[in-house]
Order: sequence, then C-alpha cells, then structure tokens
Amino acid sequence: MTTRPIALVTGGSRGLGRNAALQLATRGFDLIVTYRQGAADAQTLVSELQVRGATAVALPLDLGDSNGFAAFADALRTALRTHWQRETFDALLNNAGSGVHASFAETTEAQFDEMLRVHLKGSFFLTQALLPLIADGGRILNVSSGLARFSLPGYAAYAVMKGGVEVLTRYLALELGPRRITVNTVAPGAIETDFGGGAVRDNAQLNALIAGQTALGRVGRPDDIGPVMAALLSDGLGWVNGQRIEASGGIHL
Repeated sequence: MTTRPIALVTGGSRGLGRNAALQLATRGFDLIVTYRQGAADAQTLVSELQVRGATAVALPLDLGDSNGFAAFADALRTALRTHWQRETFDALLNNAGSGVHASFAETTEAQFDEMLRVHLKGSFFLTQALLPLIADGGRILNVSSGLARFSLPGYAAYAVMKGGVEVLTRYLALELGPRRITVNTVAPGAIETDFGGGAVRDNAQLNALIAGQTALGRVGRPDDIGPVMAALLSDGLGWVNGQRIEASGGIHL
C-alpha cells in the first residue's frame, strides 16, 4: 500500500490542470486525472507523471453532465481499490471548465446554461458525489478567476459562475470543518493557454494590453499557477481555509 497522498485533478489533460498534476507529482502525490475529449493527451500526461515517480490513472468525466457523477464515483472507487488498495483519496482540484466570450446583451440562454452546468452545478454536485471518497483531513481546491473581482466586457456569464464558486468554497469550508477538510479557491488572472480559444496566448494585442495592466508586466503562464495549486493542496498550507487566493501577477490593483 502506497504512503503517497492521492490527488484527483479534473480537466487534467491540458492547460492549468495538466501543470498542476505535474507539480503535484513533483511534491510526492499520486494522481487521478480526468478528461472529457482529450483521451490521448490524458494518457500522455499519465506517462509523464509515471516518469516523475507517481502512480497515475486517467478517467473520463463530463463535468457538464451531473447525471454521470454517480457512475464516475463508482469508477473512481474501483481505480482506488485497483491501483492503491484504498477507499479514499486526499485532495480534489475542481479545475475542469470552459469559457465563453459574449457581451451581456448577446449572451444566449444556451451559453449561460453551459456555464452554469460546468462551473457551478458541476463543481457543486461532483464534490457532493465524491465526499464519501475524500479522506478526513483532506484538501479541496476550487478554481475561480480574476474576473470575479474585476470586470471586463464579454465575460458576464463566466464570471457570474466563478463568483458562485467562491461563495460555495466558503460554505464547503464551514460544513466540512468537522472532518478537517480544508476548502479554498485559487483565482488565476489571464494565462497563456488554449482556454477560450487561446486568445490571451495568440492575440498579441490582447496579450500586451493585459500585460500593461499587470504589476509584474506580463501575462501569466501555466508554470505560474500550477505551483500555487499544488501548494494549496499540500500539508504546508493546511491552516489556510475558506480563502480566495488570487494568482494574477497583480492585475488591476
């Protein structure tokens, strides 16, 4: 039986989730990563994690379909028993998500509902479904956005859901306190990934605009966020609870 802690990272096949998984492996975690469409990318990540000494498994999960959460919990339970001979895991990173860019006036109900299903309803009910599998004394980290603090045109639907995630974090921290499970939020600023079609990464004008509004003078990269996520899921920050930690390089101060 392994003595390494086990972390579950949703949306781990790409972007910030991928970086966080690699950082967690470096910190001595074993990993379960989820993917919706990127099965090949997820398996590539599993191989990289194994090179770093971690036992790693990839499982499919559609965060926008809460009807599948019970089956996912069963698959997770099977993976824990098969690979670790355990009934629980230690850290949950609610990272998976998608974006939409549309003005308030032009946001459709379908776009709003998609953001609701994935970011708010998904995080709420997936965490609920997995509670019996999270070890007492464990860690939960939800992912918000700098856009829940400052406002930019075109992100109303996305940011509203992230604001809800931040409120959810505080309630979870309070209600799970008796089990010594800490719950926090990390709120990245603009990051150079393929999120939202890769606009921040690929649009030089947008990139320069954001960099000019950031105290450290550049846009964030995945390597700026993964270590923050890993730290908040590790024992060293175990007295931090119910908090929103923004990792944005100091944007809109």
